[in-house]
Amino acid sequence: MKTCLIVIDAQESFRQRPYFTEAGLAAYLAAQNALVQGCLAQDVAVVRVLHVDGPRVADNPFAVESGHVRPLSGLAGFSPAAAFTKNRHSALVGTGLDVWLTQNGIHRLIISGIRTEQCCETTTRHASDLGWAVDFVPDATLTWDMAHLDGSVLKAADIKARTAAVLKDRFATICSVPQALARAAPALAGKPA
Repeated sequence: MKTCLIVIDAQESFRQRPYFTEAGLAAYLAAQNALVQGCLAQDVAVVRVLHVDGPRVADNPFAVESGHVRPLSGLAGFSPAAAFTKNRHSALVGTGLDVWLTQNGIHRLIISGIRTEQCCETTTRHASDLGWAVDFVPDATLTWDMAHLDGSVLKAADIKARTAAVLKDRFATICSVPQALARAAPALAGKPA
């Protein structure tokens, strides 16, 4: 089964947000870089998706004019097979990514990037609904603590665990980096997972 790695919103824009912390960043970068390098070593296409949204002014970190809509510092450099910008949560809405995937015979997606419960989860659900097999790699996603409605803290680790639980066997196969790479190996091409 022909596979493609999608790296979603791994961009400097997030460093400009008040919730950004270094917590979890080193582990995320290690996993994301291992996934990118492993896919490239196996000739698995790697696609970059960046988020562009809001007013087109320099003080909006998600505007191109800010200079922050660029790969996250610490992310290993790579030449993507294709690059897209999005302005919705799903990387498949209005970007042309779905057309590119179809034209290139891609049947399985590996989802990674930022934020776990937002653009990564939404893209996973959307891709599954459109018929792609999806491998979701929680270690190669990043998010931050959030506030519950009552103001108490919802920890990033709990968000990642919840996301994996709700996607598992409904919308995606939950994989570690080595598992995703093994499933993408060319030797598995054309064989059911």
